[in-house]
Amino acid sequence: MMRTRSVALLLSATLMVTGCKKKETPEADLPASNIVTTTARSTTLNDSLAVPAHIEANPTQTVHIYPPLSGRIVEMKVVAGQEVHKGQVVALLQSGDVASARSDFEKAKTESDRADRALARGKILLDHEVLSQAAYLELQATAASGHAELERTRQRLHELGFSENGTSDVAPITSPISGTVIDVGTANGELQKSVDNATNGIVTIANLDSVWIVGEVFERDIALLKQSENVDVTVQAYPNETFHGRVANVGDTFDPTTHTLRARVVLPNPGHRLKPAMFASLKIARPSQNAVVVPNTAVIHDGESTGVYVKGADGKFNLRQVKVGAAHGDDVEILSGLQGGETIVKTGASFLRAPATGD
Repeated sequence: MMRTRSVALLLSATLMVTGCKKKETPEADLPASNIVTTTARSTTLNDSLAVPAHIEANPTQTVHIYPPLSGRIVEMKVVAGQEVHKGQVVALLQSGDVASARSDFEKAKTESDRADRALARGKILLDHEVLSQAAYLELQATAASGHAELERTRQRLHELGFSENGTSDVAPITSPISGTVIDVGTANGELQKSVDNATNGIVTIANLDSVWIVGEVFERDIALLKQSENVDVTVQAYPNETFHGRVANVGDTFDPTTHTLRARVVLPNPGHRLKPAMFASLKIARPSQNAVVVPNTAVIHDGESTGVYVKGADGKFNLRQVKVGAAHGDDVEILSGLQGGETIVKTGASFLRAPATGD
């Protein structure tokens, strides 16, 4: 019984020693059949920086139309996306202000006529030396003032879209430019305030013969972006086309939320195929540079550190810390820590990192 127990203890001790030895096996001594190696490549990079962007209407060619007076929209004459020409009626507005403007005109006309008649009588009296020169000059001033007021009230009616001989209280609202309706801010029957008190326009019209491509550039990429730099523009709506333009402006202040600068490219837009709010991308060429690249799968991320398993002179693989740069397709740039030509682990690094297990 004692002999059997001794043998069991000896066997147990042997197994414990064997288990410990397995756990101490160097990572590089694991079967190489699980590991795929490759060589870090020295290459010349000629890629581009992709900047997310969107399309905007040119603000200098955009107008927000406000009603010239308060009233109710009788009829909207346009819809979003419609082409309009300068002077075209975009809406009809019924307003009590029209009656007031017409009343002001009629009153001014009456006063002006009265002043003219008084001036004519005054001239006769002046010629017969019944009226003094000073009194006649006063009549002239009154007549001139009446004419000015009459002209002011006439112009007011014209601004509202009416003639002095009309009777309607429905005002046509017209477009001051030719362009495309990009927004309609009201509907039939809605009340509108005059331009002095309005907060929203009833129609927004933009000339889309040219558009802005506005990109959001991160701080680290600012050096690549220069005014007048040639850039390629791609749009999600036309994935097989590339548009060419120049950087017209780079902003001076960062967006406090995204911490980016706005870069603006102006593109001609024949046929108005490029629409405001479309998603786009600016492709900015990077300067050619020599670099070391490795497959993405070769890079090991451990918290804030990154590394690559590199084959040493003794044939073993050791984890070496590296600094990673930009991705280039399936490869990634290594900024420091690795030289071209060194043998690295492409896949299977997990077998080097995982400890061996035993019974």
